[in-house]
Amino acid sequence: MVKIIVKTLLTFLPRRAAFAAVIAAVFAAAFAAVSGCNVDTGGLFSSTDLDTRLKEKNNFKFLNDKDLSPALGDEYSFIVITDIHLEDKKTYGLENIKTVIEDNPQIKFAVFCGDITQKGSEQELKKILEISRSLAIPAYPVIGNHDIFFGNWSAWKELIGSTSYRVSGDTATLFILDSANGFLGKQQINWLENELKTAKSGTNGRVFVFSHHNLFVAPAGNPQQHADTSERARIISLLSGKCDIMFTGHSHNRLINEAGGTLFINIEDFTRNKTYCLVTVTKTGLSYTFKNLF
Repeated sequence: MVKIIVKTLLTFLPRRAAFAAVIAAVFAAAFAAVSGCNVDTGGLFSSTDLDTRLKEKNNFKFLNDKDLSPALGDEYSFIVITDIHLEDKKTYGLENIKTVIEDNPQIKFAVFCGDITQKGSEQELKKILEISRSLAIPAYPVIGNHDIFFGNWSAWKELIGSTSYRVSGDTATLFILDSANGFLGKQQINWLENELKTAKSGTNGRVFVFSHHNLFVAPAGNPQQHADTSERARIISLLSGKCDIMFTGHSHNRLINEAGGTLFINIEDFTRNKTYCLVTVTKTGLSYTFKNLF
């Protein structure tokens, strides 16, 4: 939302760049106040567009074939963490999630649900991947707005690759979506609609969707949400009866909604709260709980 406002200002005030920059800084400060996000104002002007990133679909540099088709069984657990904002010398204790995983053999995978870095730099991404590789399970990265700041999409492209992809497990299907620019776009939503037709759901398996930008907000008027309301309505409709839970982050606040039989769980940021969501799937249902790493 902040980025859309900034781009609008730049469109209508092309000869007043200094003024526009000041306004952008004001909105960035307001964003920080609302969400607690550690904002890099300059990054608002130099991220990449969605179409460019979607050209790298199914180009995997970090995940391997086994990661993309995990054996989960009928009963398993997984972890979701969002808004880590890992910086060059600050991991915020993320490496300690390894102990949680080692202590619970039922945990089969983890998802880092966007803004996994602060500036999307090569050094930051290498650190998050180092931590991911230290885990005994697959860790699926979701791209967020901070991960494309300062033109750093090239680092993600070289180290991770695809930003929108499907994980087809034996008893669950995961969809990782790219909403780093605040929307998903027609191409990506059409892809999701088509892929949902072959996803195992109901008695045959579970479907989970992961995207950085949140669809719901609280309180009303909070600007941190999916930018396109019509797109938001279409996503909710597509997932109705076909998806168990959609996980998001971005706003740094916990919020749980239900629509069309799908749960929409927005998780607070890891940076301040060290929070992770532990989801447990059994033969009779699923449950989730929020825990703090320390």
